[in-house]
Parts: sequence; structure tokens; C-alpha cells
Amino acid sequence: MPELPEVETVCRGLEAPLVGRRLTKVSQRRDKLRWSLPKNFAARLEGRTVQRLYRRAKFILAELDDDWVWMTHLGMSGRMFIHDGLAPKPGKHDHVLLETDGGHTVVFQDHRRFGMMDLVAKKDLDNHRLLRSLGPEPLGNKFNGVALSDALRGRRTPIKSALLDQKTVAGLGNIYVCEALFDTGISPRRLAASVAGRRADRLVPAIRDVLTKAIAKGGSTLRDYVQASGELGYFQHEFSVYGREGEPCIRCKKPIKRLVQAGRSTFYCSKCQR
Repeated sequence: MPELPEVETVCRGLEAPLVGRRLTKVSQRRDKLRWSLPKNFAARLEGRTVQRLYRRAKFILAELDDDWVWMTHLGMSGRMFIHDGLAPKPGKHDHVLLETDGGHTVVFQDHRRFGMMDLVAKKDLDNHRLLRSLGPEPLGNKFNGVALSDALRGRRTPIKSALLDQKTVAGLGNIYVCEALFDTGISPRRLAASVAGRRADRLVPAIRDVLTKAIAKGGSTLRDYVQASGELGYFQHEFSVYGREGEPCIRCKKPIKRLVQAGRSTFYCSKCQR
């Protein structure tokens, strides 16, 4: 699943062809992705101008000139491509195509159809069922050692699972939690409550750092993810632990271990992380 750096990269790639542009034609090729698309979805988007494009957690949000917001989640395998001029003949998994008055076509493609799109009144956005319980943005000013400590205090779940809880912090995913925990020497098995305090003060800048570096590299391409331009991400070449089971730790040379937590693979160094 695309995580925060991948979604941020796609969002940035869509800014130039979409912001300030009118959607001249919208083609909806199916009624349902993960959930049903809104009634009259294509007709409600056609003629609208995108005024602002930004990310919240793993959602791409486009503010329109009628005070509604077009909301997109890429799901497990969703992609958004930019074509100059008209797009080629739509493929089987090209579900939504949007043409603009700037001469671009944006294509939403999703093989597994776990992605979603919605239209939400701007005034109701913060109360949307998928947004209202989200924690602070990890790159925002509200995410700091005190806030993270407060969210972790008293929690008996492993720190890895706590950080993947979108109520703790929004947008983090498996890859970057593994990397940040390695960078701070914190075991993914450690109870979340024991991270509150000085460990949280170290963990916050490590999370910010790994996310910032990943965004600068265009995210990580493991399976389906590509940037809006069609380019691959490159941060996967800089992983310290993720996907490196059995390979030597970059610090101590002991083999990287893998365990399963809440159904997800966790990669870590048992010597460097305590």
C-alpha cells in the first residue's frame, strides 16, 4: 500500500496539471471501487476548477470551486497518471479519467480496486468518517515528543502496532515505521507505554527524517507504486532494515530479523534495537 511519502509524491506531481485547471471531461468507467462512487460523480466533477490540492494522512484532497472536496485514496494498488493531451485507449483497470482545460488527462488506475473516491462538502470534511479520528500529521507542527508521549502513555500494545494506528499519528505505514524504529534503536516489540518520554523525543525527529528523505527520493517502489509522471520511486535502495531479512545489519553486521505483528512483516536488528 502506498504510504505517506508515496501519496505526498503523487499529490505533488498532480499539482501542476490540476491546480487552477477546469475539469472539462470526466469519464467514470465503473460505479464502484472499494465502495460505490457518489451518485452523479462524473457530472458533479465536470466543469469544476481545482483550487487546491493537498494530502491528509494517505488521502489526496482536491478543493473545488463549488466548496466541495474531491477525495481520493490509492488503496493497495491505485495509481494516478498524467498524460499530455488525450490519454490512450483506457485499459481494463483505468477506472476514472479526467481531462483538463490545460490539455492534460489524469487517469486513476487500480488493479485490485481497494482505492476509493468521494465528494465531500468542504464544511463537513473534518467530520468525514475516514478523517475525523486521524491523529496529527507527522510532518506537521502538532506532532512532537509531548504529543506522541500522550498518545502512547498507558498503551500495552507493541510500539510498532501503536505507530501504525492512524489515531496515534496519521499516514505512517509499515516501511517507514520499521526504518524509524531502527534509526532510534527502539525494538518493535517494546511496549508503547515505555516509549513515552525521552524515547518519544528521539522517535519524532527520526520519523520526520525518514519521511522527508523518502519524499525527496520519490517514495519507495516495491510492487505497484509509481509517481504521477510514471517514474519509479528510489528510496527502496536506502532501506536499513525493511525487506532485508537475513542480510547483515548496516551497523553491527548481525542478520536482520523478521517477525509478524498484527499480520504485517516487521524487520529489525535484535542487537541494535532494544
